[in-house]
Amino acid sequence: MTSFTLADLAAIVAERAKAPVTESYTAKLLADGPAKAAKKLGEEAVEAVIAAVAQDRANLTAEAADVLYHLLVVLQGAKIPLSDVMAELERRTAQSGLAEKAARGH
Repeated sequence: MTSFTLADLAAIVAERAKAPVTESYTAKLLADGPAKAAKKLGEEAVEAVIAAVAQDRANLTAEAADVLYHLLVVLQGAKIPLSDVMAELERRTAQSGLAEKAARGH
């Protein structure tokens, strides 16, 4: 059995971004501009936080899927490939999380 990956989802988002806005929610989000897609990402993130605090596993699972999808839509709109994000994560995991955070000054 093959596993569905974020790369698979990113490819689907890229393909659906090319569809007419009347046929694709992804294309409509992107056509409405970066603020619209970013707003949806924020809304989904808040819903995921609420589900996490409520310890609602089923809802958190669903909301996490929404967050990942909307994040990939925002990245698509910004023309940032998932591979760039994964490379950044790989770079960060080369050191401890605390050291990496200190290096960023946050």
